[in-house]
Amino acid sequence: MSVEKVSYGGWPNCYKITNGEVELILTSDIGPRIIRYGFVGSQNLFKEFADQMGKSGEDSWQIRGGHRLWIGPEDAKYTYGLDNAPVQVEVTEYGVRATQPVEKETGLQKIMEIHLAPTGSKVGVVHRVINRNLLPVEFAPWAPTVMAQGGIGITGYPPRGTHPEMLAPTNPLVMWGYTDFSDPRWIFTSKYLGLRQDSNATAPQKVGLFNPHTFGAYLLRNELFLKQYRAEPDKTYPEFFCSFQAFTNADFLELETFGPMTKLQPGQGVELIENWSLHRDVHIEHWRDEEIDAVLLPLLQ
Repeated sequence: MSVEKVSYGGWPNCYKITNGEVELILTSDIGPRIIRYGFVGSQNLFKEFADQMGKSGEDSWQIRGGHRLWIGPEDAKYTYGLDNAPVQVEVTEYGVRATQPVEKETGLQKIMEIHLAPTGSKVGVVHRVINRNLLPVEFAPWAPTVMAQGGIGITGYPPRGTHPEMLAPTNPLVMWGYTDFSDPRWIFTSKYLGLRQDSNATAPQKVGLFNPHTFGAYLLRNELFLKQYRAEPDKTYPEFFCSFQAFTNADFLELETFGPMTKLQPGQGVELIENWSLHRDVHIEHWRDEEIDAVLLPLLQ
């Protein structure tokens, strides 16, 4: 595993973390933000907004693409704290750590650590938020990943069962006012939920759910991105108990994980840890449980 300071997308001070098989690009001119994750020499599975690349210092929030750290539930002030300024980056034994200055809008400080395995594609991403205010603050850490156009997002429900053996509900399925399950971009099976990204579709779509073994996958031109996170059923989650949300519009698709609602005293922090991996030569043609099982079950851990 090596870390090298590079220029990328117009930003002169990025960090490339690679083990020769996969590579990640972390920005330090803005952030913390992971703007690229892919196999060496292959596509970036993350979306890049060309008109926002290489820029910084804006007085409004910029989506830019890539992977970021937010706080929930979604709020016009607290969620959209600006991340348009430089961050401090430290090279660690396993990758890098990026520390944002305290956000003026929230009084919170965001830190993102990348741990890349010596071989293969496995990455651990530690999201940490510290309360630098003088008073307690309650929120949920939120980790959205903006995926490139043209793929299909996939998530799954907790284990299915039969009636009358299972009388209690197993999980929520959360809708927004614009969620429309008659939209042809949705894929429903008994165990999985899929959402196609279509650059010709003008209406956004969004869904949320809870799964103790939260995961989101994205299949783009036979390469699969997978992120996983262990949620805690005995804690409270935002937005009708969501540990996962998927959103799409004409420009991108997002895979989002949520940590539990946490009340932090001044100086305290909270973490959300995702585990990532990439996989080649993945083919799902008919989008049936058996076919998706064959791809995902060996990868979920």
